[in-house]
Formats: sequence, C-alpha cells, structure tokens
Amino acid sequence: MKYALLIYAEPGAVDRPPKPVHDGIIDNWVDYTRAVKGAGVALGAEQLRPADTATTVTAGPDERLLTDGPFMETKEHLLGFYLLDVPDLDTALDWAARMPIMRYGTVEVRPVVEGTEWQKALD
Repeated sequence: MKYALLIYAEPGAVDRPPKPVHDGIIDNWVDYTRAVKGAGVALGAEQLRPADTATTVTAGPDERLLTDGPFMETKEHLLGFYLLDVPDLDTALDWAARMPIMRYGTVEVRPVVEGTEWQKALD
C-alpha cells in the first residue's frame, strides 16, 4: 500500500534548532533516504521551497486568480514528502518515526488512493 509521509515544521525551524539538534542533520537525512531506498520502499521524495515562494491558483468559469504565497496561513508549513510503498500503516508509521524532522517538526502519514480512472491516464 502506498503512503505519503508529509513533512511539516514551523517556518524557520530548520534554521534555529538548538545546536545538538541541528548537528549532522543533513547527514541524517541522507542516511534516512538511503535506508528507505535500500529497503525498496521508496517511490519518490521531494523537498519543497518555502511557502512564501508558492503561488495559489483559483479559477472560475472565465477567470484565473493568482495569489502569492501559501493557500492558508498555518503554524506549520509543508516542507516536503516521501512516497512509500509498504505493506501496512504500521510500517509507514515506523518509517515516519525515523525521520530526522522529528527533532523539531512533525510527519503526517496519509494513505494514497489507488486505482482511480484519472490515475489510469498517467499510464
């Protein structure tokens, strides 16, 4: 089953954690990514630019409205995600708990809907 592991933190949290939390964090992310790949469960992963670089699009029948910045103001921002194919929710939760972001952020684990008509268009 596919799960999206959505990575959240407060804006700037990556830049201001206490020194022991921040030490080696990049190496920890590289190690985590290699472990997910080595386990054969990684389908993809991406880091997103900060929310203030987003453009939100809304549309009506005859117009398109663009707004700079995120859709909603929230305490935590979506920083990136991993897409995993694992046997069950418990396995996805285990992978989420191992993420280095746990030092200063959170991970939302969400099952992916599969087998819909629109997804067949991607094949």
